Amino acid sequence: MTDKNKNHHIENAPDYKALKVNSGISAPPSINPRIAERLRSNKRKKHTVDDFVQGILQGNIGVLSQAITLVESSKHEHQLVAQEIIERCLPYSGKSVRIGITGVPGAGKSTFIEAFGKHVTGQGHKLAVLAIDPSSERSKGSILGDKTRMEELAVDSNAYIRPSPSAGSLGGVARKTRESLILCEAAGFDTILIETVGVGQSETAVHSMVDFFLLIKIAGAGDELQGIKRGIMEMADAISINKADGNNIHTAQLARVQFQNALHLFPKSLSGWIPKVLTCSSVEKIGIDAIWNNILEYCTHTQKNGYFDQRRREQAKYWMYETINEQLKNRFYHLDLIKSQIPDFEEKVLHDEMSSFVAAHKLLETYFDDVKNKI
Repeated sequence: MTDKNKNHHIENAPDYKALKVNSGISAPPSINPRIAERLRSNKRKKHTVDDFVQGILQGNIGVLSQAITLVESSKHEHQLVAQEIIERCLPYSGKSVRIGITGVPGAGKSTFIEAFGKHVTGQGHKLAVLAIDPSSERSKGSILGDKTRMEELAVDSNAYIRPSPSAGSLGGVARKTRESLILCEAAGFDTILIETVGVGQSETAVHSMVDFFLLIKIAGAGDELQGIKRGIMEMADAISINKADGNNIHTAQLARVQFQNALHLFPKSLSGWIPKVLTCSSVEKIGIDAIWNNILEYCTHTQKNGYFDQRRREQAKYWMYETINEQLKNRFYHLDLIKSQIPDFEEKVLHDEMSSFVAAHKLLETYFDDVKNKI
């Protein structure tokens, strides 16, 4: 069919007087033309470490994204490049406010982050959102849907959203998230939000890399203090009761009082900060400014008494040890001698021919003997 006739409809012929079909419109491009051009330009040449560092320091989002992809890669050659980039960018990091956000499923974390993020960028700040998406234990896949849930923030020129799959390894992802945080700071982002997976120990991992830890809760979902671990409550520098709008305002205020009373029962924080319980509505953009001001007050308070810098030094030391533990674990499981022996020991454990502890010790002895022979 020629271009002239491709929009021609036989129904518009004189014989069909009671029916008229309008010509269709051209299909819109499947990807934003500006993004497509950026992707094409980034693929034109293979970046060196110098290119990566220069691009990151210039705030080039395409280069930053590629560098974070190297950080998240499990390939050894990618890790070598990534570590060199991080080391070169480290002197330019540390000038941001790092905020961790956690909450029960359905608390509206993504909606809150979008409303909060738009408020932050509206104040003239540059915001990076590092969201850890839980991966399927069966397929190992991850939806990575944060950009679709944060439509307004995703197109904000002063915001950068980077979802990362947990891939079943919380410790590894937490370390990579911290390294991505350093690169985002070097790229000029002065506010970093890290959203937790929301399962088990993810809160502890994120708490160990942020300055301020915000717990998002909702009211009207049963006993307000039931189902919230004391450990998470103690980590929180503030609690926000979300969805405080419509008929839920009174319930949210009641929950706020209950949580505030509960916080008084906990030991005083080392920072000397007294956590507050606030209410907000992410949909109606109510109370968002109060939460941001509370974070700024916390930073001022802890910077004056020296806790802010002390905590960051402790976190750096903590991640040194975490990295050592992870590297030792990876080397153990990637050793060919260990990989060849593990199936046999598994069979013996499964058939009660050897205890789990004896099998573990024998494998470790094999590993250490191999290390000694290589020295």
